[in-house]
Amino acid sequence: MPKKAKELGALQVSTITEPGLHAVGEVAGLCLQVEPTGGRSWVLRVMVAGKRRAIGLGGYPDVKLAEARTKARAFRDAIDEGRDPAEERRAAKARLLAEAGRLLTFEQACLDYMAAHEKTWKHPAHAQAWKHTLLTIACKGMKCGDAGNALGLGKLAVGDIETTHVMNLLRPLWATKTETAQRTRQRCEAVLNAAKAAGSIRAPGWHNPFRWKGHLDALLAKPRKLAPIQHQKALPADDTAGFMAALRDRKGSAARALEMLILTASRSNEVRGARWSEIDLGAKVWTVPAARMKGGKEHRVPLSDVAIKLLNALPRIGGTDLLFPGPTGKPLSDVAVSKLCGELSDKRCVPHGWRSTFRDWAGDATSYPREVAEAALAHVVGGVEGAYRRGDAVERRRPLMTDWAAFLARSVRSDAPNVTPLHGQRG
Repeated sequence: MPKKAKELGALQVSTITEPGLHAVGEVAGLCLQVEPTGGRSWVLRVMVAGKRRAIGLGGYPDVKLAEARTKARAFRDAIDEGRDPAEERRAAKARLLAEAGRLLTFEQACLDYMAAHEKTWKHPAHAQAWKHTLLTIACKGMKCGDAGNALGLGKLAVGDIETTHVMNLLRPLWATKTETAQRTRQRCEAVLNAAKAAGSIRAPGWHNPFRWKGHLDALLAKPRKLAPIQHQKALPADDTAGFMAALRDRKGSAARALEMLILTASRSNEVRGARWSEIDLGAKVWTVPAARMKGGKEHRVPLSDVAIKLLNALPRIGGTDLLFPGPTGKPLSDVAVSKLCGELSDKRCVPHGWRSTFRDWAGDATSYPREVAEAALAHVVGGVEGAYRRGDAVERRRPLMTDWAAFLARSVRSDAPNVTPLHGQRG
């Protein structure tokens, strides 16, 4: 028989400080484990199905000697009955975690997701869009006119949401509010993926009921079939003469902001938020910070002489660094620029459409390489080329922007042809 350990009392146990395992007696295998750092805890050393196990029973002195012996006896009784107490404890913990996941409602999961990601959204409108699709549409349901009501998921546990719930939510929206329904689906999918990653969904073999490929694509019509993509309205390059002549006759910040937008092939928010501190008149470069770029990457814009002339003519307004401040001192509103663009074109184009006009002109009427034109628009180059390319080709883009400005200037003259001859790449 193995040697029986001496039975220690509570006072004797309190004096044990030497690192190692110290048997305390009364229950075979019960030891006080002392760490080199001084920490102490209870360990029961036993044989289960021929394998030695060390089962933790809690820290000392939070768990007193008498309590440790009671726990140790219970574990030994279970082993004598042919059970594995350590495995039972792990299973019980897993059940508790699973139950905790069931208690996480979809609404709370949406709130958690938005709180974790809201700082990555560049504009307050993005946050509002996420809140609307998740909290109003997905959680509460939404009136859809003749389509009836979508059924909200907010009170359901994340692990209980099934394809039936998803279809009840999306089906009333899909045909009449296709774009909204599609964004709702994508965002709900992201929320449930996050809940799964956090451990709140533990069902074996779980698949996200909001996933599209290989799942909802078999149940719902393709969005592009229901709502074809509507491209931004844009003027053909050959039809820019009258517009540019009328624009340069207009006075005011909106007219100059729109002209700057066209000359640089930039987005509206990039131009309306432009600051003098971003402009290097000597180097003829405008550096748009990453925070205002759609791709989240700083973009340098080579400025043509025409653009420089426009900037030099702008008034410097005290108290603001903005090139185009609105009446309140904040950036000029998008409405002001869009309204002017629609008025001068008889609603045939919008500000963003000028990027398309520029790209068509660069591709059809010049021989500049595709990558130079794409870089001018700050489009991200994908694949291996994008992974290795670090430069922004700003100097290669400079003659392109100069030719674009010259084309627009020639368009204004009534005696000039509407079509630009092909230009080769310079420099």
